[in-house]
Amino acid sequence: MLGFLGFSSVEDLFDEIPASIRLAKEGLNLPEGISEPDVLDEIELYASRNIPVSRDLVCFAGGGAYDHDVSSATVALASRSEFMTAYTPYQPEVAQGVLQALFEYQTLVSRLSGLPIANASLYDGASALVEAINLCVAQTKNRIVWMSQGINPSFREVVNTFSAGTNHEIIEVALTRGVTDWASAPESRPGVIVVGYPNYLGIIEDLRSITEFAAQNDIRIVIVYDPVSAALLKSPGSLGADVAVAEGQAFGVGLNFGGPYVGLFSTKNEYVRLLPGRLVGETLDSLGNKGYVTTLRTREQDIRREKASSNVCTNQTLIAITVAIQMSWLGKSGIKELAKRCYSGTEFMKKRLLESGPAYQLVSDAPTLREFAVKTPIPPEDLLDRMLEEGFLAGIPVRHGFVGSDAEGSLLISVTEKRTAKEIEAFVNALQRVVK
Repeated sequence: MLGFLGFSSVEDLFDEIPASIRLAKEGLNLPEGISEPDVLDEIELYASRNIPVSRDLVCFAGGGAYDHDVSSATVALASRSEFMTAYTPYQPEVAQGVLQALFEYQTLVSRLSGLPIANASLYDGASALVEAINLCVAQTKNRIVWMSQGINPSFREVVNTFSAGTNHEIIEVALTRGVTDWASAPESRPGVIVVGYPNYLGIIEDLRSITEFAAQNDIRIVIVYDPVSAALLKSPGSLGADVAVAEGQAFGVGLNFGGPYVGLFSTKNEYVRLLPGRLVGETLDSLGNKGYVTTLRTREQDIRREKASSNVCTNQTLIAITVAIQMSWLGKSGIKELAKRCYSGTEFMKKRLLESGPAYQLVSDAPTLREFAVKTPIPPEDLLDRMLEEGFLAGIPVRHGFVGSDAEGSLLISVTEKRTAKEIEAFVNALQRVVK
């Protein structure tokens, strides 16, 4: 090869690469190669470090990723080889099953959110929020965004990162007693307002005043909702949302050490041509048989990229199908029962904590559904470490990103349908032991 190219040595071949960025002659500091069985043994050794945290701890942490039951039927069906495809269903003649499953997913998300158009998913809740803001800014031509500090801090970090490239002006609106203080927002009129329902602290905010303000001033509303809570609360669509986004992990997807998850995204009919990602539609073939295709494929991300409001050209097909299977398995009554059990467990936990002594105080007495923030007698980080030894993942410390909020320094506790009364009692008793 060197002779054909006219080089006398390997060094000549790489001569165009500046010396300052080349690897040193000794190369990478890597060990010698080993056999496949030895590699597997090494990987199992690393994986075993996760077992005490993932298997043995009773989980009361939430904040966007929840320890819910996943039905065996969901696991079995989502694991079928027909769905475990390695490629995107661009060719409808060979991908009708996957396309129909995604169409059903879109239908379920639309019904849950109360908005008529849902895409075939996005990477996760955070990326869905970014795309929702992009859509609304593209529609209003106003780059000012009011975003409640009640939005998940991780979501807000992603939004702020992306805004550095889009030049969106993100203005975070502080919380007071766990509720967004819209009166503290600046006078400049935004193009987009982002609210949480419930917010990150689990609080169900009254959105009437802010949605009325948005409607009167031609401002777009993005509601970041909890898909489980949506079974008992008014849908984002009925509250006036222009776009509704959510993290779909709660339906059939394990905690998985943080991912992969799936972003739920739905919007109004008039914004369908600004929809990010992929849309699956129903059609008829040349013989009049019902079929499914990816539709609106000529939108800007394919042929007018310099004018695009979104360049997301993919989705979470397998995770979206998993969510659709779990939601179908639960059904309308099952999802409502799931939400009721989360609510009942959360209220029982609140009651037992407050009964255990004055050291525990709720950040807000506003209604919550499946998680809440509580002030603890010792710093929450210390409490978490002590509770690990008792066998509990006790929650999430409320810290970075809540500047000016009286929720900082509290512990965010989540109760799902998996947590029993016995586990809650044991949790409260363990708290009393570790804070003595």
